[in-house]
Amino acid sequence: MSVILVEGGRKLSGAVTVQGAKNSVLPMLAATVLCTGVCRVQGCPKLSDVDTAAQIIGHLGGSVHREGADLVVDTRNVTGWEIPRELMRRMRSSVMFLGAILARCGRAKCTYPGGCDLGPRPIDLHLAALKALGARVREEDGNILCRGERLRGAEIFLRIPSVGATENAILAACGAEGVTTISNAAREPEIVELQEFLRKMGACVQGAGTATVVVEGRKKLHGCSHRVHPDRIVAATYLCAAAGTGGCIYLRRADYRELAAPLCVLRESGCEICSDGGGIRLKSRGRLRAVSPVRTSPYPGFPTDDQALMMAALLRSRGDTVFVENLFSNRYRHVEQMKKLGAQIQVREAAAIVSGVKALRGAAVQATDLRGGAALVAAGLQAEGVTRVEEIHHIERGYADIVADLAGLGACIRKEDFYES
Repeated sequence: MSVILVEGGRKLSGAVTVQGAKNSVLPMLAATVLCTGVCRVQGCPKLSDVDTAAQIIGHLGGSVHREGADLVVDTRNVTGWEIPRELMRRMRSSVMFLGAILARCGRAKCTYPGGCDLGPRPIDLHLAALKALGARVREEDGNILCRGERLRGAEIFLRIPSVGATENAILAACGAEGVTTISNAAREPEIVELQEFLRKMGACVQGAGTATVVVEGRKKLHGCSHRVHPDRIVAATYLCAAAGTGGCIYLRRADYRELAAPLCVLRESGCEICSDGGGIRLKSRGRLRAVSPVRTSPYPGFPTDDQALMMAALLRSRGDTVFVENLFSNRYRHVEQMKKLGAQIQVREAAAIVSGVKALRGAAVQATDLRGGAALVAAGLQAEGVTRVEEIHHIERGYADIVADLAGLGACIRKEDFYES
């Protein structure tokens, strides 16, 4: 068992380079299944979720290996069309392979995906998109079986702008005859990057970043090279950590345009923020002030992934801040853990009211999900004494080395491994 030990009370300072984006890499790895070639994903972060995606590709008949910071994916020999239950259950994004496998092989079989327990996240939108393209979908003994030897372009309307459903629809549409129009599509930067990657492979996709994405299918796809964009959620993590502790940090490669919503909140809390085009600098004097209600919503609104992180930054603020979670019903699981550090938070259905305290105290806490776990680390940086963060496998799904990154900014933090006898 591994834990992260944080000794709080130190201001963060210095510079750190933001890793490649997890939420971009995973759909791109699924996209490699569409081509019969070799793709090089440059600057691919070393994450457990990436390892799971690589194992899925290997199970399908492809091969994946690392060359330094790059991931080299060879999908020329992909013939498999089933994803084993154990791989599906490791991460939510495993369902992203469904559309790509169906487009490549004409059939696909998987179970429902796993990942963080954030409340009900049905994949009905994914399946509805595949059905619109002509796939036949049925459930049998807990498995999802899809057949679609000849997918056809269609008009797809997503009831809500789901990121995963948008990505799955795009990937499946690349293998369909004719033109597919996806309306009410998600607009996240990761959708834009998936379009960029697919275009490098030879696909015809346009409109990503808007509510309407158009895909012209049945193009001959080939391998390509692509450098992964920086991870905006990791960037927000370090910005929130520095805001809560005080000090001045510079994030190399961070794109302020993708971080507009959290940056606006951090400015309101009293932080000074500027960008020089190559990154973002944040200066905090330590104790922040409360801000107007923070309401999560699809991009370009305030990201649900940043909710726990911003909450951590404001635990010692002056005044009360209301958070409203509009996307996931179970995204306040970190609250009870933060209370162990002395935080004052009241949860009332979709709202959480954070009343700033003068001081936090170290304690043993458990990461309950990916971003909630990172938020506990950020909270521990502010606490007096030592905070012990357990169940850190959640954190390692999305952070290549949060310990080294924060230590490089002056945090007193380390990872320890314990072996049960």
